[in-house]
Amino acid sequence: MKKINLTKNQTVDLTITDLSYAGLGVAKVEGYSLFVQNALPGEEVTAVITKIGRKFGFAKTLHIRQKSPYRVEQVNQKYVQTGIAPLIHLAYPQQLEFKRQQLQTTLAKQGLKVTVQPTVGAEHPLAYRNKAQIPVRTVAGQATTGFFRSRSHELIPLDDYLIQAPAIDQTINQIRDLLRAYQLQGYDEVHHQGQVREIMVRQAAASGELMVVLIVLTTKIPHLSAVLAQIAKLPQVTSLYLNVNSKPTNVILGPEFKLVAGQKYITDEILGHQFRISPQSFYQINPEQTAKLYQLAIRAAELTGEQTVVDAYCGIGTISLSLAPQAQKVIGIEVVPQAVQDARRNATLNNLSNVEFIQGKTETVLNNWAQNRQKLDVLVVDPPRKGLDHSLISSIQALQPSKIVYISCNPATLARDCQLLQEQYLITQCTPVDMFPMTKHVESVTVLKRIKKA
Repeated sequence: MKKINLTKNQTVDLTITDLSYAGLGVAKVEGYSLFVQNALPGEEVTAVITKIGRKFGFAKTLHIRQKSPYRVEQVNQKYVQTGIAPLIHLAYPQQLEFKRQQLQTTLAKQGLKVTVQPTVGAEHPLAYRNKAQIPVRTVAGQATTGFFRSRSHELIPLDDYLIQAPAIDQTINQIRDLLRAYQLQGYDEVHHQGQVREIMVRQAAASGELMVVLIVLTTKIPHLSAVLAQIAKLPQVTSLYLNVNSKPTNVILGPEFKLVAGQKYITDEILGHQFRISPQSFYQINPEQTAKLYQLAIRAAELTGEQTVVDAYCGIGTISLSLAPQAQKVIGIEVVPQAVQDARRNATLNNLSNVEFIQGKTETVLNNWAQNRQKLDVLVVDPPRKGLDHSLISSIQALQPSKIVYISCNPATLARDCQLLQEQYLITQCTPVDMFPMTKHVESVTVLKRIKKA
C-alpha cells in the first residue's frame, strides 16, 4: 500500500471534484480521498485535515479560493455543524439533481439499467418538519435546548431550527423558558443525572393541532406539576403527555406515556383522508411532500378497482387508506400492535370497509401467504432503512404479484433488493421525492413489473 503523505491538522490546498452521498466535498491527493466539510464541486479550497484513515480521510474548509456558482452565501454554520441542514450551502435546484444522481449511481452499481426521473422538489424547502425531538441539557447553569454538534455530545443552543414548523420552534422555546423559570435541570448523560431529557413536539399540519411529550429521567422533580400545568395552558397545545425514561440509553422514549392534559391524539389529513396520530405513531415528517409521494405511489399502482393490494410495513395505515378507494381490497401488515390499532381506527374514521390490517411481521405473514398460494395483485412496500429481508424477497418471488411499488428511504438497500428481484421483475420507473430538503436523505418511488415468460 502506498504511503500517505498527509497528517492530521495539516493544511492543504484542494480541488473539489464531487459530492459524497453524505454531502461532503470529495478531493483527491495522490489518489487518496478526502471528504471535505463545506465544499462543493468545482471549488478550490484551503482545508485542514481532521482525520486520516487507511483508505480515506476527512477535512474542514478554512478558506474558499474559488467558489462554485451554486454556493449559497451567508449560511448560519450552526445548521451545518449540527447536521440539521448539511446541504444548506448548495442551491436548491442542485440539491435535487444531487439526489437524483445519488440514486442513479447507486442503482447502476448493482447493474440496474434505469433512467432515474428528476427529483420531485418541495415548494417550501424550509420549515417543513411536523415533528421534533429536542435534547435538553444544562448549559451555564440553566436548561438549554438545541442540537448536538455532528459526531459529538456537545450541545449547540438554538432558537430557530430552520426546517421545523414555526409553531414547533415556538413551543420548544416556551417550554425551555418554563424549565428555566422553575429551575429544572437538563439531562447529564455522562453521569446519568438530571431531570428533563427531551422535548418532543408533533404538529398536524391540516388541523394545526399540536402534541407535546415531555421526557423526564424521573417524576420526582420539584415543580414538575407546575411546569406541566403551564405547558397545558399554552394555547397551541392540544395534547400533553409525560414520558419517563430512567435508563442510561440513547433511546429517546421510555415505555410508558401518561396523558397529562388534552386529547389522546392529534388529527391530520392526507389526500382527503383523516389520520389520528398518537405519540409513538410513525407518520411522514413532511406534509407537503408526503402528498406528492403518495400520489406517485397511487398512480404507479394503476389500480382499476379489481385488485387485491398488500401494503407492507403499513404503520397507522396512511398508504393503505390512500389506496383503498381505487382497490377492491387493501390488506395492511404491521408488526407494532399500537400502530395496527391506530390503523383500524383510521379506517373507521374514514368509513373505509375494504381495508384489513394484520398485526405481525411482514416476512412471516407473506411467507404464510406464499405457502397457501394466496392471491396478491399489487404489493406496496415501505420498509425501514435496512430494506427487505431476504426471506421476504423469497416470498415475493413465490407470490409473483404483477407489480411492486417500492417506497424507499435508502438507495443502497433499494438497489440491492431490486437486483435480487431482477430475474422476475423489470424496473419501469424510479422517481426520487425530496422529503427532507437541505439534508442528504433520498426518498423514492420505484415501480417493478413482473416479466412475463415467453
